Amino acid sequence: MKAPAGNGRVAVVAECAADAALLVAAEAAAGPEIAVICLRDDGEEGRAALDRALADASARGCEVSGRPRILDEPGITGIVKELRALQPLRIRVPDPDPTHTGWDTDRNCPVHDEPPGRAAAALLALDAARVLQRESATPVLVDCRRTEAATPQLPATSCPRYPAVTGWLTEGFDGRATAFLPSAAGVLRWTQPRPHGADWDGPELLPGPRLMPGLRVVRDLSGFAHLFALRRTARTDGGENVEIVHAAQYRSGHPLSPWHSLGSPNPGDAYKSRETGFPAAGFDAAGGVVVFARNFGHSVSYREQRPESAWTPWRHLSGLRVADELVTVTTPKGDVQLFARLRDTPGVVRWHRPGYDAAWTEDRAVPFAPRPGSLAAGPEPGTVVFRDLRTNEPCVWQSGAHAPVPLGAAEGEAPVTGVPGVRVDGWDYSLLVRSGAGGSCEIGAFAEGRPDAGVWWNGLAGEAAHGVPAVLRDRTGRVTVATLTEGAKLAVSHRESHAEGFTFGSWYSA
Repeated sequence: MKAPAGNGRVAVVAECAADAALLVAAEAAAGPEIAVICLRDDGEEGRAALDRALADASARGCEVSGRPRILDEPGITGIVKELRALQPLRIRVPDPDPTHTGWDTDRNCPVHDEPPGRAAAALLALDAARVLQRESATPVLVDCRRTEAATPQLPATSCPRYPAVTGWLTEGFDGRATAFLPSAAGVLRWTQPRPHGADWDGPELLPGPRLMPGLRVVRDLSGFAHLFALRRTARTDGGENVEIVHAAQYRSGHPLSPWHSLGSPNPGDAYKSRETGFPAAGFDAAGGVVVFARNFGHSVSYREQRPESAWTPWRHLSGLRVADELVTVTTPKGDVQLFARLRDTPGVVRWHRPGYDAAWTEDRAVPFAPRPGSLAAGPEPGTVVFRDLRTNEPCVWQSGAHAPVPLGAAEGEAPVTGVPGVRVDGWDYSLLVRSGAGGSCEIGAFAEGRPDAGVWWNGLAGEAAHGVPAVLRDRTGRVTVATLTEGAKLAVSHRESHAEGFTFGSWYSA
C-alpha cells in the first residue's frame, strides 16, 4: 500500500451542516486543510452554524477547502464520489454507535439524545472510506467523535469514540520491530526486514473485514504482539452486532492469526451489543490475559484466558458507571490492574486483585481527574499517565501514592506514553514521548522512579506527528521513536548513543 502525496487534508462527513459544525470544532490544531461533505441540506440555520465553525477554524490556522459539498447522489455512492475528488488523508465522522441516555419500556429499545441520522451518516461514511482506501491503495485514517454531552468542563467534541493508539511500536520475538496502526479498511503494518536495521517494509494492509477504526496493541511475555479491536457483523434479523475481536502476530512480517471473536458483554441484543466499549487488555506474570470492556449498563465486564486454557465467559464488575476509556497496567508483582475514567463525574476508578484466584476490588479513592482521551499506561510498572482535567498538564500516578506528580509541558492534547530502563551514564531513566504544540514530537526524561525530581523535555525537529508518537527500547538497549506524518508515512528517529544523553538522530521515512 502506497502513502499519499497529499497535504494531510481532513474531510468532515456528516448528515447535515449543523452536525458538521460540531466536528469542525474538534479540529483544534492549526495546519490541516478542512473540507466538508454533508449528506443533506438542513437549511439556513445549519449553514450559518457551519460557516461560524469554519471561520473559527480558519482563525486557528486551518485552511478551509472551498464551500461545503452537498451530495447530489444518495448513500455511499455519493460520498465515495466526493472523497475521490478530495483524496483526504483523514476523515472525521460522528460516533456510529452513540451511547443511550435511557430505555423506552414500551418500544423495548434504548433512548438517545441525538437524531438517528447522525449515526447512520457515520456508518455510510465509514463504508465509503473503506471503498476509497481499497480502490486507491492509499491509507485513509478515520476519526470518530462523540457529539453528545460528555464532561461538563469540556466541549462534547473533545471525546473520541475510539481511543488514541498507544504502544503501537513493538519488538517481535526475533528482534525485528513492527508498527501497527488502524485505518478505514483495516490494520496497517510496517515491518523491519532485519533486526535493528534502518529499512522498513510497508505499509501493508492486514485483512480484517469491517473492523472499526481503533486498535489496541499488547505484547505478551514471549514478545508476541496481540491486537484487539471492534468488528461489525450483520445479524440475520437485519441489524448489526459489534463484537470484540483478537488476533496475534507470532512471526514478524508473517500473516496474523485469524481474528477470533470474543463476543460482547451484552450478546444477542442488537441494541446493546452496538454500544460495546473499546477493549483494554493486559498480560500478568503467569502469562494469563484479561480483556475488559465497558458494557451497555456503563459498568465493566471482562473475560480472561489462562495459559493453555479456554476463555472464560463474560463476567460483570458492579460499581461506579464508567466512560468508554479503560487502561490496564501490570504491577511490579505481575498483577493486572484496570483504570477507568468515570462517566458521570470527573475522576477515575481502579480495579485490582492480588492474584488470579482473588476477587476484584473497586478503588474509588484514586486522587486525580483526567482529561477525556488522555489516560494511558505509564512507562514504569503500575503507573498511569494522564492530562489533568483542569490544566492539561501531563501527570503520572503510582498506585498507593497520595497525589499524582506533574510532568510539565501542558501543550498538546493526545496521551503521553513512554518506556523505562533507558541507560544514561550508568543511571536508568524513564523516557516519555508526546505530541506537542502543532503536532511536534517531544521527548521527556526523568530518573527512574523519581518523576518528582523533574522532567527534561526536548523537541525532535523535522516531523509533525499525526496521532500519538510511539517509543520502543529493544533488547539491545536501542531506543526508537516513531510517528505517522501527515503524508501517512512512518517516520523514525533513533537515539544516537546507547549509553549517553538523549540526543536523537534525524528523522527518516520508512
